[in-house]
Amino acid sequence: MRKVPTALLRPGSRVGRAVYNASGQVLLQAGTILTERFIARLKMLGIPAVYIDDFPGVEVEDVISEETRAQAIARVKTLLLSKSPRGTIPARALIGVKDIFGIVNEIIDELLSRRSLMINLVDIRSVDEYTFGHSVNVCVLAIITGITLGYSRRGLFHLGMAALLHDIGKTCIPLEILNKPGPLTDEEFELIKKHCIYGAEILKQDPGANILCRIVALQHHERYKGQGYPRGLKGPEIHEFAQITGLVDMYDALTADRVYRPAYPVHEVYEMIAGSGNYLFDFDIVQAFLSNVAAYPAGSLVRLSSGEIGVVLETERGFSLYPRVLVLFSPSRQPLARPYEIKLAEQRQLTIVEVIQDYWEAFPEAVKSMI
Repeated sequence: MRKVPTALLRPGSRVGRAVYNASGQVLLQAGTILTERFIARLKMLGIPAVYIDDFPGVEVEDVISEETRAQAIARVKTLLLSKSPRGTIPARALIGVKDIFGIVNEIIDELLSRRSLMINLVDIRSVDEYTFGHSVNVCVLAIITGITLGYSRRGLFHLGMAALLHDIGKTCIPLEILNKPGPLTDEEFELIKKHCIYGAEILKQDPGANILCRIVALQHHERYKGQGYPRGLKGPEIHEFAQITGLVDMYDALTADRVYRPAYPVHEVYEMIAGSGNYLFDFDIVQAFLSNVAAYPAGSLVRLSSGEIGVVLETERGFSLYPRVLVLFSPSRQPLARPYEIKLAEQRQLTIVEVIQDYWEAFPEAVKSMI
């Protein structure tokens, strides 16, 4: 199973993971065979990619269940959209933060029971409803980082709540600016930057949101050397929860499709963040987060330095850049009669030199039928 951009989908492919909309409704069940009509519908709905089941034996397991993720996204959508008319700041508390206590605890329970899992799955969400799925993913990634840092259950809950609500101030920003496909003007960017202040003001009005939620909403765009906003805070002036949330917010934003650009490959984002320690974020937080990330997610089709091509099967914790690969093709791109597995962690003379996005273009017709 692998993630395939919607633009590269072909009729006859089998859906590997259910496709949901932002309300938690299933658009396509796992196992569905794609048709031209289904593909056209996905494009119309702004679904940027689909997981396709075309490599037998390659499983891509999420760190939380599909049901929990869909329920969380639906709950966040209801919470944010019922808060107030978009583009305004409510005069009184309307958001009902206590309504999401339960879902944060469910996410923590699932993550604590799946501690050996690496982050292999890139969440897929409609580009028009990005904020809801993004908020849930930031919550999940923040809690995973908190677990690695040794946080108590209480600490994980407060971190998860703050991370889930970090972008609530964006409900005060007009959609035509948030979803603008082209470059922002200086005035538009200054308005978007105000979402941090708006978020803290909104959360101050709800008794269910404690001061940590407000701090993270306000500080999640501050950066370690003072390059961030809204106050230009530095190092220890930035709350650790805000640093964690800011880091995973960046990771999730870069690996997601946006209205103004496609997603960056995970391995490129991994490298960007790996170089950000004690510059954008605290070094120890960067290391804690990246120890949970598979730079080459399971299902990725990769070319090795030997010229051979294979599919990533899994990545063990502590070896983010060195996955286990099933070699399928020779350097001349001919299918091997006997595919074999190789652990790059044990074969350091071999490296991954390319991630192949579109195998339809990369392989001759005789090979396409194999995959």
